[in-house]
Amino acid sequence: MDRELPEGLFGVGVVGAPMAGGPSRPALAEAVSRAGGLGFLAAGYKTPDAMAREVDELFATGLAFGVNLFVPTSEPVDREAILAYRERLRPLAERLGVELPEPRWTDDDAHPAKLARLLERVPPVVSLTFALPSAGDVASLRRAGAFVIQTVTDPGEARAAEELGVDAVVVQHPAAGGHFGAFSPGPAFAGELPDLVSAVRAAVGIPVLAAGGIGTRQAAHAVRSAGAAAVQLGTAFLRTQEAGTNPVHRAALADPAFQRTAQTRAFSGKTARGLENTFMRDFADAPAGYPTLHYLTAPLRAAAVAAGDPEGTNLWAGTGWREARDEPAAEVVARFAE
Repeated sequence: MDRELPEGLFGVGVVGAPMAGGPSRPALAEAVSRAGGLGFLAAGYKTPDAMAREVDELFATGLAFGVNLFVPTSEPVDREAILAYRERLRPLAERLGVELPEPRWTDDDAHPAKLARLLERVPPVVSLTFALPSAGDVASLRRAGAFVIQTVTDPGEARAAEELGVDAVVVQHPAAGGHFGAFSPGPAFAGELPDLVSAVRAAVGIPVLAAGGIGTRQAAHAVRSAGAAAVQLGTAFLRTQEAGTNPVHRAALADPAFQRTAQTRAFSGKTARGLENTFMRDFADAPAGYPTLHYLTAPLRAAAVAAGDPEGTNLWAGTGWREARDEPAAEVVARFAE
């Protein structure tokens, strides 16, 4: 297999990470690609029609871009624990004047319908996160002309992805902001990102992209020296002018009151990294159960954003968040370019 990325498709070796929930809107994807990187749309939590409209918008630019899909997981859900968590959230909901929804026990993020829509008009790149797709889905995307990338977090996951026939893997370190894409049991990789890149590169014969806590040019150089074919940046783009980051989140990233990031399940039931706030501390022992908890806490988070309260909503950010700047996305691409 070729360890190099297709010439021209990934530009200067900077990928705008797909960030669901608002930040990765078409304007950001276009700006990243126009600056010589590869911009991404995040299909997660969107309807198939909404995703298709954004895909059409990016096709109209004539630029290369990618689309990220959530692959449904089959993790068991402890209903009793989630119902107990819902009761713990009830006083907060009452204070905010919102209704907690009934738990949504099953949800596939409309994955089959989204996949079908992408196969009708396939983008240049498709990435997959949270679980392994079927070999048939990978083959269908590749036959349609997509370059297929799987998110992995360790060498074993990378080997499993390669066996499915994907074109490349993006290896995500636990320092990454937002949801951690691990799909196999066991502890997270304990070393630094360059060490993880080296380990994954030794395990597979396909290109390896690096993600997680890359806040400086020096960090990008280190992972490239370890063998990364490109860097994937998320937090670095959150404060850019083209990002759809909500105002509360955007302000918190520049607020010295926030001193650290931490991983939590409190908002979604899946491990994710963000700026540590009151909600994370108060509900540090939240049960696993994604995406049930994501939908359960959605009205609480929306109310906090509406009230301008950063202590009550998810503020996803990687460990390099202090380096994020209020600037055009093109400046980020230029700073991290090969």
